[in-house]
Amino acid sequence: MMGRRNFVGMMAAGVLAGACGAPGTERTALMDVASFHARRKFAPTPSGDIAYVEQGKGRVALFIHGVPLNGLHWRHVMAELHGIRRCIALDLMGLGYTRIAPGQAVSFEAQARMVREFLDALDIDQVDLIANDSGGAVAQIFAVGNAHRLRSLTLTNCDVHDNWPPEVIKPSIEAARAGTLIERYVKLIDDHPERYARFARAYADPHVLTEDVYRAYIDPLRVTSESRNNFHRYWTSFDNAQTVAIEGRLRELKVPTLIVWALDDIFFDVKWAHWLGRAIPGTVKVVGVPGAKLFFPEDRPNALLDPLWDFLWSSGLPSGPG
Repeated sequence: MMGRRNFVGMMAAGVLAGACGAPGTERTALMDVASFHARRKFAPTPSGDIAYVEQGKGRVALFIHGVPLNGLHWRHVMAELHGIRRCIALDLMGLGYTRIAPGQAVSFEAQARMVREFLDALDIDQVDLIANDSGGAVAQIFAVGNAHRLRSLTLTNCDVHDNWPPEVIKPSIEAARAGTLIERYVKLIDDHPERYARFARAYADPHVLTEDVYRAYIDPLRVTSESRNNFHRYWTSFDNAQTVAIEGRLRELKVPTLIVWALDDIFFDVKWAHWLGRAIPGTVKVVGVPGAKLFFPEDRPNALLDPLWDFLWSSGLPSGPG
C-alpha cells in the first residue's frame, strides 16, 4: 500500500501524472476562502438548494461538517485528497449557504434524507463518507439507511448514541431558543482575542479562524431573518433519540469504517470512539490523535489525512467517475 507522503513525492516527480493530472498543479494548491467561494454550486433537491464545493475527479468522497461551520471546514483535507478522489463538501440545512424553504425540517434525520437526495441530484451512486461533529450523527443515520451507497465511512469526533448534546453547549441551545445565539457569534467577528478564546475549546489552534474564515462561517447565517431562524432551529432540533434509535442498525453496519478521534476534545470523550468501534462490525481501525480537539480536520488536517489516506488507498485509485 502506498502511503500519502510517497504519493506526494511521486506526484511531484511526475510519476503519477497520467493517472492523477499534471504534477504540481491543483493538487499542491490549498484553497483560500475566495477560491472556495468561487467553486460553490447548488444542487436542487426536494429539501432545498444544497450548497457544495467540489475538487478533483474519480470516486466521490463526501464531507459533512458540524456546527456552526460549513463545507469550508474541509478545504485542507480536500486539497490533499483530490488527487485520488472527487471531493465534495456540502453545507447542511440551516448552516452555510444552503437555501431551504421556511419550516423545512433540519433535524439530523431530515439532514440524512437530504444527503440521499443530494447524491441523487448529482447522479452519484456511491461515496466514501467523511464526517465531523454533528455531521457525524447525520452520517451515521445516513449510513444505516443507505449502506449500499457507501464505499466506506470515516467518523471523527461527533455526536454518538446518547452522548449529546454535550453539557457545555446547553447555554447555546437556550440562546437559540431565545433567538439570540447568532448575535453572540456576530460579536466575535471584530473581537479577535475573544474569538480565539471562545473557539480554543474546539480548536487546538484557534488562530486558524482568521477574520475571512470566520466570516465565511458566520455571514451566511445572519444575512436574512430566515437564515437566522434556520440556524436557531438547527440547534433547537437537537434530540439524541435520533441516534439512540439507530443503535441496532449500527451493530449490523458492515461498511468499512475508520474512526479518528481527537483526544483533547471537551465535547466528545474518546470512549465514544471505542463505543463506535465496538458497535460497527465494519470498523477497520480506531485512531487517537493526542493534543487535538473537536475541529481538528481544519487546524490539524494531517492528523486525519495520514490514516484516511491509507484507508482510502486500500480500495485503489479511481479509474473514472464514481
